[in-house]
Amino acid sequence: MEKQKWKQVITEACVSAKTYKPYFDSVIDTLAQILETRDSVHEQFLDEGGNFTIIKHTDRSNQENTYKNPLLVMEYDLNTQALKYWSELGLTARSLKVIQNNLREDSGTTIEDLLSSLENG
Repeated sequence: MEKQKWKQVITEACVSAKTYKPYFDSVIDTLAQILETRDSVHEQFLDEGGNFTIIKHTDRSNQENTYKNPLLVMEYDLNTQALKYWSELGLTARSLKVIQNNLREDSGTTIEDLLSSLENG
């Protein structure tokens, strides 16, 4: 998916989760770029056969050493980076729960308000 489409998807998700703020636009832009790159890497991985390992070289003892496909490693790293941004935007289950709990605490009555209402009432 292209960056602009990712930006739209991410922004809509933030709006739905009630975590969107205009000042998050640069974070959303960065996440969209990461996801576009990840998608591109995944396509390249599939185009090259989708092999999880690649034979890099044969060592001195004539042993073939296999390594993870660098594209697969890159895709994993990009997913890890993206997850951090999703979380910062409140778009994972855990981060959304924390944000919602904080909002409840912030909008709740303080102990001073409660004591004041008891004195006046």
